Amino acid sequence: MTAVPVRARVVFRAVLAVGPVCAVAGCAGEPEPEATSASWREPDSYTYTLRSSEGERSLIGAFRITVRDGAVVKAVGLDDSGRRVVDDVPDTVPTIGELLGEWRQARRDDADKAEVEYARDGHPERISLDWMENAIDDEALYVISDFEPADG
Repeated sequence: MTAVPVRARVVFRAVLAVGPVCAVAGCAGEPEPEATSASWREPDSYTYTLRSSEGERSLIGAFRITVRDGAVVKAVGLDDSGRRVVDDVPDTVPTIGELLGEWRQARRDDADKAEVEYARDGHPERISLDWMENAIDDEALYVISDFEPADG
């Protein structure tokens, strides 16, 4: 049996302990997106703030969104664009799960860019999509903040 120096064992244990944290937080390199998204489960009820920008689409603006039983039950536009969306096409305001569904579809469609950045608790904080790098106005950027799961 080969003896492993104490220092090597300490380093090995540190890598084992820190590796999973870096995979979730995105420390070194880009974490495997499917593995990271699979670790977070969308709650049935929560609130969050969404800032949707880039591209030519109806869902542009800032919103405070309430989700109950997996569906958007309230959306408040926080800027002029958001208020127009809520007034004119309220069904376009998504849950976080629907945003992740759009990201997954972009990956299946081989979009030039389909990226997700995650918060420490595992929920997505930023979803960036660009179906064709040289096309104009096909991008989407979703920034998620103030995520609060509902009590109980």
